Amino acid sequence: MNRESPEMATDLSLRNEESSLTTYQEAESLRHYLQAATSDSTRKAYRSAIRQFEKWGGRLPTDRNTVVRYLLAKADSLNARTLDVHLTAISQWHHHQSLIDPVRDPLVRKTMEGIRRTHGQPKRKAKALRMEHIAQMVKHLRRLPDSKKNFRDIALVLTGFFGAFRRSELVAIQVSDLAWEPEGLIIRLPRSKTDQQATGFARALPFGAENCCPATAIKAWMEAASVEDGPLFRPVNRWDQVHEKALNPGAINDLLKTLGKACQFDFVPDLSSHSFRRGLSTSAARERVDFELIKKQGGWKSDATVWEYIEEGQQLSNNATVILMEKMASIMLSP
Repeated sequence: MNRESPEMATDLSLRNEESSLTTYQEAESLRHYLQAATSDSTRKAYRSAIRQFEKWGGRLPTDRNTVVRYLLAKADSLNARTLDVHLTAISQWHHHQSLIDPVRDPLVRKTMEGIRRTHGQPKRKAKALRMEHIAQMVKHLRRLPDSKKNFRDIALVLTGFFGAFRRSELVAIQVSDLAWEPEGLIIRLPRSKTDQQATGFARALPFGAENCCPATAIKAWMEAASVEDGPLFRPVNRWDQVHEKALNPGAINDLLKTLGKACQFDFVPDLSSHSFRRGLSTSAARERVDFELIKKQGGWKSDATVWEYIEEGQQLSNNATVILMEKMASIMLSP
């Protein structure tokens, strides 16, 4: 019985590679760079997948028939995309052990294709926050008694929306990443989800009207909480005391749901941090903002992704039926 995770399997393969290196320093350098090649979130997903496979009764290494039986057992209860992750984890385990990969077998692939066709569902998308939603949230926060937490939450909401930030990027911002200019604020981060090579990226937040300006809100938060270095966005406890550590990414989703309930939105279950990015792009599309400007502000690499957001934002206004209904209305008014 072999219960090692993909991460442990990688360690075993590393030992084999290390044996061919001449110095301890070379071996440690190799280990460091090979581990850096896979993100922490990916490793976490793979570990979870292997645990679920073993909980069902699977063992590693495994074979084609066992994998097929696992797919048949889980097809009704797990999303097809989740099963794809499980197959990838099993495949990677065998790959790192230099063993035959059962996931590559045609029967496994055909079975998975059938599951996708039978049980596949559209990916549930986060609700895009419109400008009026953000305005309502900020108004609600400003009506509350002044507190450090409220200053932080206003800055978070405005920065997340106008900067089209992912939650991981928001909590990663350091005071040292802020570059203040006469025209506004530039936030420079060394890495993002789609920037695994750490080339870095910048997000510009021009100064705007005080009641909706993210740069001004960040200044107000920093002054209220005396944040001078370290993480920009931090936890604030019930006594309005500011912690030194960075805010947990999950706290942003919790904040949005709390604000959504307070504002009596009817889409609270569909709110998440991605609502900021979808909201900025679709709102900009409704205002006919130039494609390249939308793409640049959100840091999107794919034109197709940006066009998807633009089409979503304009699906009711840029619609063939608008002209047809106007024409029909004039026909119906005629004698």
